[in-house]
Amino acid sequence: MKLTADFHTHTVFSHGKGTILDNALEAQKKGLLELAITDHGHGHTVYGIKSKKIPYMKELCESASKQTGVKVLLGVEANILGISGKTDMKERDMEHMDIYLAGIHKMIAYDKLKEWVMLFGKNFTARHFHKPSKSLIKRNTEVYINAIKQNPIDILTHPGFCAFINAYDVARCCEDYGTLFEIDARKKHLEDDEWESVLKTNVKFVIDSDAHSPEKIGVIGQAEELIKRVGIPTDRIVNIDGKLPKDLRFTSFKRKM
Repeated sequence: MKLTADFHTHTVFSHGKGTILDNALEAQKKGLLELAITDHGHGHTVYGIKSKKIPYMKELCESASKQTGVKVLLGVEANILGISGKTDMKERDMEHMDIYLAGIHKMIAYDKLKEWVMLFGKNFTARHFHKPSKSLIKRNTEVYINAIKQNPIDILTHPGFCAFINAYDVARCCEDYGTLFEIDARKKHLEDDEWESVLKTNVKFVIDSDAHSPEKIGVIGQAEELIKRVGIPTDRIVNIDGKLPKDLRFTSFKRKM
């Protein structure tokens, strides 16, 4: 299995250690055809990117593409802000973006105080002190589903990380709307039995490094182990062995803007 593109990487514009060019040079070294720079959305209270820097980031991506021959896309790993499905992707920033990732994270300026309690507090206590309730799982699942339905999200990042979910229902929604279901090589975000339930849908997968330093670009060992262990069919993974995803949701959305 050889990675063709790595669509989830971070740089010094959020809390990565390398520049955009550093990431692109590493992608070139590892034979990748495409690379996405996806720093955290501005709703991240510590590491969020600033809208005023996005045009400059786009210029750096274009320059890195010319220098390395790797197609460097500018994107964002947006933060899902609550049950409404709202994310912190701003319409004014979309013209500069090529790809749209979104997920649930810690240290977020959520839409309302209640969302901080539900998406951080209740999931944190369930993870460390007791099993999650059925109502919490149901609500977390609705958060993801509403985000997928209401936003042209290309890749749902590390589903289940920070929030207990019905993985089958989330994957089914991704399948219905054409959002790719990420296999994150950096974070463990679902248990094996949850992956097995996801495989009962026809959702398409993308493997990403979620690299926070250049040397981790294209490193997917943990994901490969999972794929072999659970039996994820490689023909459902869109960014390996020369393959690239076709007509991403955000690309189609921007054509209509």
